[in-house]
Amino acid sequence: MDFYTSRVKSFSAELTKYKKQYNAISTARFLVAVIFLAFIYLAIRQESTLGYIIPSLLLVVIFIVLIRLHSIIVFKKQRAATLVAINEDELNHLSRRGSNFYNGSEFADPKHPYSHDLDIFGDNSLYQHLNRTETYRGSHKLAQRLLTLLPQTEVLITQEAVKELAAKPEWRQEVQALGRIKKDSSSTYNTLVAWSKTPTVKIDVLSTVLSVAGPVALLGSFIGYLITGNGELLSACTYIFSFNLLATMAKAKAIKNEAAGTTAINEIVNQYRLIINSIEQQNFRSEKLNEIKSKLGNGNMSAGNLIEKLALLFGQLDTVANVFAAILFNGLFQYHVHIFRALQLWKKKHAAQITQWLDAIAETEALSSLANFSYNNPGYALPELNNGYAINFKNLAHPLLNPQKRIGNDITFTPGFTILTGSNMSGKSTFLRSLGINMVLAGAGAPVCAVSADVHPLPVLVSMRLSDSLSDSESYFFAEIKRLKFIMDELDSKRSFVLLDEILRGTNSDDKRTGTIEVVKKMVQKQAIGAIATHDIEVCNIADDYPDSLVNRCFEVEIAQEELHFDYTLRNGICRNKSATFLMKKTGVI
Repeated sequence: MDFYTSRVKSFSAELTKYKKQYNAISTARFLVAVIFLAFIYLAIRQESTLGYIIPSLLLVVIFIVLIRLHSIIVFKKQRAATLVAINEDELNHLSRRGSNFYNGSEFADPKHPYSHDLDIFGDNSLYQHLNRTETYRGSHKLAQRLLTLLPQTEVLITQEAVKELAAKPEWRQEVQALGRIKKDSSSTYNTLVAWSKTPTVKIDVLSTVLSVAGPVALLGSFIGYLITGNGELLSACTYIFSFNLLATMAKAKAIKNEAAGTTAINEIVNQYRLIINSIEQQNFRSEKLNEIKSKLGNGNMSAGNLIEKLALLFGQLDTVANVFAAILFNGLFQYHVHIFRALQLWKKKHAAQITQWLDAIAETEALSSLANFSYNNPGYALPELNNGYAINFKNLAHPLLNPQKRIGNDITFTPGFTILTGSNMSGKSTFLRSLGINMVLAGAGAPVCAVSADVHPLPVLVSMRLSDSLSDSESYFFAEIKRLKFIMDELDSKRSFVLLDEILRGTNSDDKRTGTIEVVKKMVQKQAIGAIATHDIEVCNIADDYPDSLVNRCFEVEIAQEELHFDYTLRNGICRNKSATFLMKKTGVI
């Protein structure tokens, strides 16, 4: 937390400095404008302009310089304010005072094999805990990482990248700030991608020749008039000016169609450019990060320079909406014809790479989110990987629980499937979620909430938190049966990590017990790894029939001095203490 506290202090000081500079430049611009107007007034009053030409031109130059300085200070002020906010967000997050980070609720899917059951998305979710993305595509890329299992080779190179980025907190925050200063959206992202995929508009040779010949003829006629004073040349300038306007108007529909699709994304493209430049200028050691960096290029030209040119062309094309400027520039130069042609040429050469460049930004943001998670939790381990279906955690806990209060447990899945018993509130469900969420992290190449881990990353299949579906006229019980059928079908094709919490609650005790036993037997038959939590002690007896495949573990509760005491410590064996009757007696229910 000291790192974030010091950065808040440092950037707050910068923000104060830039606010003062901003106010000073604004005042200077106002004074220059007033003095310039005063000179104009004096020149008119005295009917003599010669004495005021040079000072007035100097004031114009000063005003232009101040505008440039103003834009630079505005950006620096925005950057400082954004970095203050980013570090304050981290402090609030680590102090458990709430989170300003997006929770990924749009990605929630109750039908996914585990995301709903394990609280991957939504308020106080794993996604919100990890998420430091700022771009639209980056938020999707992080969600995709948490929803899919990476191949082991990809897990390993991701771990390497996460480890490297964890040691670059200042750079990670710079990228995050650039994304936050001017945030994109699904609309701007999709508009840019759609533009990149539209076919280029071919400009015929005659139009190209005329777009050059018209302005050259206009310039030649005007210079000829200045030299000779021939009024016919001045009249020719008027005709050529009109011709240039008409030539531009012939392309007006195509130009307006192009501008209509790009006006809203001009500033966003420039923001992408800043992020790409930051990635291109950074030196990386890891294979994954250099692979991402390699996507940002096109021959000898960097993606940053190319997309800067695109942003400039979009901005220039956008001036078509300014009627006065459009008439003047197009009459003189056929300005928008040249910009339109340059934009079509850019699209033809480079547009196919836009999606690749934006994916590089997104991948960097997703990896930075995992790296930030690692940096904030230095005690977490990057798992060792194996190919022998071994899963071992030492001091495993749930990453969303308060680190000052949570209890860690060691577990080795040898045998591969655990029957877990324990009274209500003893920690069974939390432990199952701890297992599931850490297996998801391991499969994404992220650190796990454990002192050490040796893991064979596996698909995660969970049945813990189902609900009635009114829209599908589906009962809880039928929803659970469908989920169990899905799990069984998945196990037919690949070994998986399965977590089941008190299944078949929608039927009577005997039916539930019989069904649970048969499900456990199927888990053994299909070589599933994982755990099932149950209150039914008789289910535990089948472990004796499968000593190499099943093991009983439990969370006990101690009743002492008329109080319940939970230590949340995993033990071997079957839970024997009964807390429900005790609680009902203590509270007067029975």
